[in-house]
Amino acid sequence: MQPEISPLEARASLDTIDLGRRRVIDEVDLPAWYWWGLALGWIALGYLTDLKHAWLTTVATVVFGAVHSAVAPRVISGRHRTAQLSVRAEVAGRHTARLVILAVLALAGVTVAGALAAGADGARHPVTMASVLVAVIIVLGGPRLLAAIRRRAAA
Repeated sequence: MQPEISPLEARASLDTIDLGRRRVIDEVDLPAWYWWGLALGWIALGYLTDLKHAWLTTVATVVFGAVHSAVAPRVISGRHRTAQLSVRAEVAGRHTARLVILAVLALAGVTVAGALAAGADGARHPVTMASVLVAVIIVLGGPRLLAAIRRRAAA
């Protein structure tokens, strides 16, 4: 026969479990280098586009897409922020990768709209200007997006 557990012991055990769960949820994130790499690649692609060499823009876009395609599947799930811990998919949430991809697509739209607006205003390097704006959004907004995903997972 097992000894009875007091309500205080039960509460302490549940609190310990909840603390461990929250520590694991805190690991749901993308590595900082992903956001910086995406932002710098975005600016480089914008700059190369402003040079107005179609072949260079095409090659740069393909290279950017290929590199992102190679890196993204490993990191955008939010399960591998560090090498210390790999979070289970159920904890990280199934929507993390979708939300990151949707954010990248939305930022592509912001880049196009910003470049068109800057070009209409007579800017000499409209795509670069729009890309820098989007890069700032990536570096500042990417971690906020993942923080919102962590809050949702903790709820």
